[in-house]
Amino acid sequence: MRYLTAGESHGPQLTAIIEGVPSNLPISVEAINEQLARRQKGHGRGRRMQIEKDQVKILSGVRHGYTTGAPITLVVENRDWTHWQGIMSAEPVEGAEEKRRVSRPRPGHADLNGAIKYHQRDMRNILERSSARETTIRVAVGAVARQLLAAFGIRVGGQVLQIHDVAAKREHVSLDELIERSEESPVRCLDKEAERRMMEAIDKAKEDGDSLGGVVEVIVDGVPTGLGTHVQWDRKLDGRLAQAILSIQAFKGVEIGIGFEAAGLKGSQVHDEIIWNEETGYSRKTNRAGGLEGGMTTGMPVVVRGVMKPIPTLYKPLMSVDIDSREAFSASIERSDSCAVPAASVVAEAVVAWEIANAMCEKFPSDSLDDMVANVREYRAYTEKF
Repeated sequence: MRYLTAGESHGPQLTAIIEGVPSNLPISVEAINEQLARRQKGHGRGRRMQIEKDQVKILSGVRHGYTTGAPITLVVENRDWTHWQGIMSAEPVEGAEEKRRVSRPRPGHADLNGAIKYHQRDMRNILERSSARETTIRVAVGAVARQLLAAFGIRVGGQVLQIHDVAAKREHVSLDELIERSEESPVRCLDKEAERRMMEAIDKAKEDGDSLGGVVEVIVDGVPTGLGTHVQWDRKLDGRLAQAILSIQAFKGVEIGIGFEAAGLKGSQVHDEIIWNEETGYSRKTNRAGGLEGGMTTGMPVVVRGVMKPIPTLYKPLMSVDIDSREAFSASIERSDSCAVPAASVVAEAVVAWEIANAMCEKFPSDSLDDMVANVREYRAYTEKF
């Protein structure tokens, strides 16, 4: 499968075209909208989330609730477009060229390097596309991937492990419990004491005109052994998952399983011992590898974590240089969040779900869901007897 997204933060809409989804997959618009609503929640979100109420429209590829095998077009309209029609119009509008023009790049954002690369004297042409508003449509795409995974009993959940210097105590709970408890938390954190301190830190950052980053974790359960491959570097699934996480705006780090912790441990403390029984076949005693070895899934839950830096738009901005005068100025201010880590957790779930779903389609290529289900069932029986 593959997809492309298009659209700007203050343009009329965000669009995605998905190709390669098998036919006869049940698609629920309500389920997609639930994921979009999850992305808009979270303590620390800005005023934009009070304006938008993201809802998806499916314009092609789905008929009477089922995919047809044709490309799927998803659209999410920007309600704020009504205030930006002249400024963001595709057609020339007299007098609108200088309105909301951006000449003072924000440190940490794509503004300056994007303007240099694309020869743009108005950096709004860069920030509108590089904005994290684009993650809205990627969550919609991920929601389609989730529905494909659900057909095979594969589930995706996520949580926030850290915001700023507040780290949650790790709890080993079932995926069902993790999903339920993280959904109840304003910061998607299972640790109630850490939740309280995270919210306090976010409120303080907002008061100071600052922003906070953090760490999110995504877990995928029910994944069969053997997705991905060891034979070429660009087809290793752990590499593709890492790329997916780092493609999310403001993400700067990724780890799988125990990740960087492994650097300080001995091999006997890192690798997962292999066991076998008649009911389930091969398994691991532990899951320090995060469900991936040699670029392939092991059959254990896939565990991926990502590090999000603080959002670069600050209400007490850092110093920058005006590209017209070359003089030092405070960077420009765009409406933003003080902390988007809880929302980013949902985005991370979406991009991971897509990569796992894509790997499923590569391993079990089928034009229809019916054939794919049969192929997966046969393969699972084979792995249990291997």
